[in-house]
Amino acid sequence: MSADHGWIQVSVAVPQEMVEPAEEAMLGAGALSVTLLDTDDVPVLEPLPGEMPLWPNVKVVGLFEAGAHDPASIMGALHAALPPRYLDSFDYQKLADDDWTLKWMDEFKPQPFGERLWIIPSWVERPPRPDAVNIRLDPGLAFGTGNHPTTALCLEWLDSQSLADTRVLDFGCGSGILAIAALMLGAESAWAVDIDPQALTATSDNARANQIAPERLTATLPEGLPTDRGFEILIANILANPLIELAETMSRHLLPGGQFALSGVLNEQATAVAEAYQRAGLVVDAIEQREDWSLIHGHRE
Repeated sequence: MSADHGWIQVSVAVPQEMVEPAEEAMLGAGALSVTLLDTDDVPVLEPLPGEMPLWPNVKVVGLFEAGAHDPASIMGALHAALPPRYLDSFDYQKLADDDWTLKWMDEFKPQPFGERLWIIPSWVERPPRPDAVNIRLDPGLAFGTGNHPTTALCLEWLDSQSLADTRVLDFGCGSGILAIAALMLGAESAWAVDIDPQALTATSDNARANQIAPERLTATLPEGLPTDRGFEILIANILANPLIELAETMSRHLLPGGQFALSGVLNEQATAVAEAYQRAGLVVDAIEQREDWSLIHGHRE
């Protein structure tokens, strides 16, 4: 047995249905921890309450003590648990005996969105632009890495708006990133709405991490949103079908002259979503596309 110090990081890319066998195989082979990462940066947009969602394709990453394990034995455990075709993605790296988490952290860099807005992981001490609107947010299931077109389109749209003294409704808030961004870009207050209590907890935690005063942000389940409350800004990054179903409900919350932006929508679904909000009395100004995804934005006259 090798007397080497340090760690071995092993990874294999599998579809969602093979995550559990891969995870169990790594733990059975002696992994000290197993991490699940998105291979395609696909967002988890609309989980059910209490559900822990996964991406369609998942990178399963195991951390092993180098002196006690070798790649061949780990490969053997995975071979017994997975169809051979998935082992083509097998990869391993030797990590130094210092802080192995730095390897993972190094993959997530500060990212700009529009002219003013940056998302900064918590471990980055000095932002690239200290004078920018810098939001502290770590990657996770609700937000992904921040590179996905739907998130980027929404953040860039918010960055382009004049938000001073506005009230914002973020419907399907997830991590709360859109509501927090709006507040840090000058909005007076925001309501963050989600069907999952875990998302509301994450939103409140992220707001505190960014020193958002509690009275400026209300995180609530849909039934907690007053029916008579109006907003100058409405933003929703969920899925096409819920957006269509909620068109009448959400449009009632947008005040005259207010602006709205909708995403989480595939390009081929954008027209149907736009038409639903037009029927609900709103004006669609444009549909922007990035890769396979669209953002629909407009206003109430």
